[in-house]
Amino acid sequence: MSIANKNLKYLRKLRGWTQEEFAQKLRIKRSLLGAYEEERAEPRIEILEVVADMFKLTLDDLLRKDVSDTSTNYLAKRRALKMSSGPTEIPFVPVKAAAGYLAGYADPEFVDELNTFTLPMLGSGDFRAFEIVGDSMMPTPSGSVIVGEKINTLEDVKSNQTYIIVSKADGIVYKRMLKNNRQKNKFTLVSDNPSYQPYLVNADDIIEVWQAQMIISKANTQQRWDVGQLASLVNNLQQQVSSIKKRMN
Repeated sequence: MSIANKNLKYLRKLRGWTQEEFAQKLRIKRSLLGAYEEERAEPRIEILEVVADMFKLTLDDLLRKDVSDTSTNYLAKRRALKMSSGPTEIPFVPVKAAAGYLAGYADPEFVDELNTFTLPMLGSGDFRAFEIVGDSMMPTPSGSVIVGEKINTLEDVKSNQTYIIVSKADGIVYKRMLKNNRQKNKFTLVSDNPSYQPYLVNADDIIEVWQAQMIISKANTQQRWDVGQLASLVNNLQQQVSSIKKRMN
């Protein structure tokens, strides 16, 4: 297989894309991409230009260098250069990449290919940004981006603080974490919207925890409560308090 053909296949798998997904991004037919990967056709130069822009590589990299070669590891070198060039770059995990993130969160090359941004108000550290959807953390609106700092051990979790929790069972969620005094290997996840019931998660199921540092949301998208919603929430809270009192007694 030629270098360009091999690189196309490697880069596609690096992102966890199917041939159909990659072909759509390149605006070509899946059968044509298959022909490229199987070396039945040579990739057109305009296609390679799109791939180079997508992965922040050069045409020379795609045509002459094996980007999967661990002895040269061009992607690793580019990552090291990027990290030493200025403010901390924050990888961004959009909702559409959530499923792929569960498989590639520990793969430096997968993380390296995520889009990044910087925030001058944050110091050095291990940060990551996640897009959230839904109204479980209202008034934080759906579509907000939560910037979190990596928590390396669950012992460092502070009760009632907000975190991005990545788990095997629930994927990526944004919740408040409460330490469970009765069951040491469990945490209670609580939504800011009391319409959502708290639930337990096993410590063994937790893959990553990121403590929320900043919330980025679009202007004029703040959620508003109407009278009916507020009445329902108050009633829900009263029921939860009553339930807690009964358990305590």
